[in-house]
Amino acid sequence: MLSKKTKYGLKALAFLASQKGKEPVQIAEIAKQENISQKFLESILLSLRKTGFLGSKKGKGGGYYLIKEPKEVLMTDIMRVLEGPIAMVPCVSLNFYEKCDDCPSEENCSVHMLMLKVRDSALEVYRNNTLADLIA
Repeated sequence: MLSKKTKYGLKALAFLASQKGKEPVQIAEIAKQENISQKFLESILLSLRKTGFLGSKKGKGGGYYLIKEPKEVLMTDIMRVLEGPIAMVPCVSLNFYEKCDDCPSEENCSVHMLMLKVRDSALEVYRNNTLADLIA
């Protein structure tokens, strides 16, 4: 299940992507428009800023803005920052691989085989969608 952090992060990014120009938007406005707790949104936007998706401006007229064009922001990148590994089990993760302690052989593990298919399906969707697709 998608975490609230990821859901709200996606909503906030979509809101910023739908804004005309690159003018900074205050957290309070995003929170109000998207019905998100401002305190929770602050931490989400901070992590998106630290990972290079957003820029911020302090002071009067300050707020958050997208650094890249929405069509350049891949869903795979957003999901990994907000949700963590895309794979449901560590033995099929591309970026966070770990062998399962309870599995003697990945090649013969039915769970492993199924989760490879799930991971590949999710990656197919995420790789073929951008932030621009969320607001189209």
